[in-house]
Amino acid sequence: MLGKTALLEAIAGKNRGLLASEMDRQAILSAVSHLEDHNPILRPLEAPDKLNGNWRLLYTTSQELLGIDQIPLLKLGQIYQYIQVETAKIYNIAEIYGLPYLEGLVSVSANFQPVSERRVKVNFERSIIGLQRLVEYQSAENFIQQVATGGKFRAIDFSITNREQKGWLDITYLDDDLRIGRGNQGSVFVLAKCSPGSLV
Repeated sequence: MLGKTALLEAIAGKNRGLLASEMDRQAILSAVSHLEDHNPILRPLEAPDKLNGNWRLLYTTSQELLGIDQIPLLKLGQIYQYIQVETAKIYNIAEIYGLPYLEGLVSVSANFQPVSERRVKVNFERSIIGLQRLVEYQSAENFIQQVATGGKFRAIDFSITNREQKGWLDITYLDDDLRIGRGNQGSVFVLAKCSPGSLV
């Protein structure tokens, strides 16, 4: 699909959005909108075979995520998201790099409730912040499995109990290996599906 190729070319080399200029962002959002207009799956929440699995962030406008890279001595590494439709769970991991031996990670898990054909309400439940070596981090896939089974870690690990959460996400494009989402704060997310065992 030409629209998909155009989007991937537009975000190439932009480091998830960290290196995107204002002109780049406008071109990328235009390519995103064009692809959304040709979404092959109009009811993404009814396509668990395509939605399920591990996803890697290719591009975002979320300043909450990109802002991690602005913290002194820290650099934002890969960001992954695992979706498990059957249990209505989402697991996010952001890898953080900086000083030697102080590589870190930030993980957030949530449950979701479908509220329309493409929108889910997201309720955050648990956050884990720590050093990769102390949590024995080997890969995003392995870590997600531990979180999903209730694993305990030597890290800042706490429950999120804010009952006033109003987060939601629209899945605006979905195919076999690409997903686009738009969040309640106006952020855009473009993610590529990872093959099993590839989150290393």
